[in-house]
Amino acid sequence: MRVGPVGLATGTVDNVLAEAERSAAVTHDHAEGIRGAQAVALATFLARTGHSKDAIRREIEAQLGYDLSRTLGDIRPRYEFDVTCQGSVPEAITGGIAEAFHGGVPEAISVEVLARLPPEFRDVIAEFGRRFNQLASRKTMTSFSSRLPRRSRSVSRSNRA
Repeated sequence: MRVGPVGLATGTVDNVLAEAERSAAVTHDHAEGIRGAQAVALATFLARTGHSKDAIRREIEAQLGYDLSRTLGDIRPRYEFDVTCQGSVPEAITGGIAEAFHGGVPEAISVEVLARLPPEFRDVIAEFGRRFNQLASRKTMTSFSSRLPRRSRSVSRSNRA
């Protein structure tokens, strides 16, 4: 889900919910899609701001009505892709909050993922980290980019066109 960064870049619960709705309304113009985006963004925000897993679970269940009681052991044996928010949001929350909850992604994983992304995607991730001083793994981006060949910004811009 693309809404996770809303939980990293906003400063209040009200802003998280409003920006998540704004983000989702473009492609998920349905109450369930918007509610799902709000749940993922709110869980990410709560994880980033130091709330416990139990507190995050209680807040998402109370505010947005998602059942977050299933354990990984409950999910794994029967999980199949489910396009509905009810069938995908709880799983998305689990993966989506990991970086915010644990304070980052292990460097080996970040470096491997970043190596697979086009340069313009890496630029966006680095800029997000600079702008919001968040978990976009500034340390990893710095160590990763020091090993990349230098390229000019004009080449980068022309590749985007």
